[in-house]
Amino acid sequence: MKFVDEYRDARVVKNLAARIAKIVTRPWTIMEICGGQTHAIVKFGLDELLPKSITLVHGPGCPVCVTPAELIDQAVELTRRPNVILCSFGDMLRVPGTGEDLLTAKARGGDVRIVYSPLDAVVLAQKNPTKEIVFFAVGFETTAPANAMAVLHAEKAGVKNFSLLVSHVLVPPAMRAILGAKDNLVEGFLAAGHVCAIMGTKQYESIAEQYKVPIVVTGFEPVDILEGILRCVIQLENHEHNVENAYSRAVKEEGNVIARTIAEQVFDEVHRNWRGLGPIPKSGWDLKEKYSHFDAPKKFELKPAAMTPVGECISGEIMRGIKKPKQCPAYGIRCTPEHPIGAPMVSSEGACAAYYRYRHLTENINQAGAA
Repeated sequence: MKFVDEYRDARVVKNLAARIAKIVTRPWTIMEICGGQTHAIVKFGLDELLPKSITLVHGPGCPVCVTPAELIDQAVELTRRPNVILCSFGDMLRVPGTGEDLLTAKARGGDVRIVYSPLDAVVLAQKNPTKEIVFFAVGFETTAPANAMAVLHAEKAGVKNFSLLVSHVLVPPAMRAILGAKDNLVEGFLAAGHVCAIMGTKQYESIAEQYKVPIVVTGFEPVDILEGILRCVIQLENHEHNVENAYSRAVKEEGNVIARTIAEQVFDEVHRNWRGLGPIPKSGWDLKEKYSHFDAPKKFELKPAAMTPVGECISGEIMRGIKKPKQCPAYGIRCTPEHPIGAPMVSSEGACAAYYRYRHLTENINQAGAA
């Protein structure tokens, strides 16, 4: 398939891995930010092609995984309200709150519907004028423009029975939180190509300069990822800390100006609590006061979300690169895709789900063989 197969070419992949092995002289720890990159690394075994001196750790790059339990609780509360239809992307339905998840809420009779676009929820509101339609707006900067467009479209069409429960999070503040932690191990970053396709690359320059870390914007296929790692290692070996764009076929320095402008027209920066990471200042987007009539918590007078502990799940340590999924005592035993304890096991882009899907069976076979 054109524009895909060439980025999965085994010969190119092996050549890139060999080039990395040839230049590395000491241990380095590199974090990929995006859950899609994590998924590809584990699926294709890219980390196993690298020299042992290169450690890849998995960042908070899955918006489903970092959505706090208290917002799941608010979504569940909305399903108990009469005449409310809660719309969401499918991967949010099994994310645990402090009590129910949305799938359980649907099973007990809550009107929960899976949609493929926030505009689908606006159309649903137009077709059901006696119902209140709430869209669970979750995601990084990547999904924010479409959610902002839904608000602008509803405003223009005079749709009054549509609102958003917003849980947008922003990548750069999370990177700063990770790098500023006392136990930080990260020495270089692979930045998420789809986020940079919207926001551009300039927002990372101050991070690279302040923390003296290279940041390489990277795509999602094996060749993309290994090219990003190679560029990152070259900088590390040369004691450099620049922002590089290794995904130029999709990312421009200025990003998508139109999409970014639409998002910034509708949303303001706010403090946001990240599941597993805690509160991070100015790390999220929420509706501007101008569009507060589309804000579901205000419209339905929901109780302020109270921060809750993550219990047995060690997602915070995993998403900060301190531990790997298999180091969690619950992984694969009490926490599985069928019975997840934490969000990283729920989402298809979660690190724990990726390890379980592609490595758990192999690990069991290896353990059985060793016994």
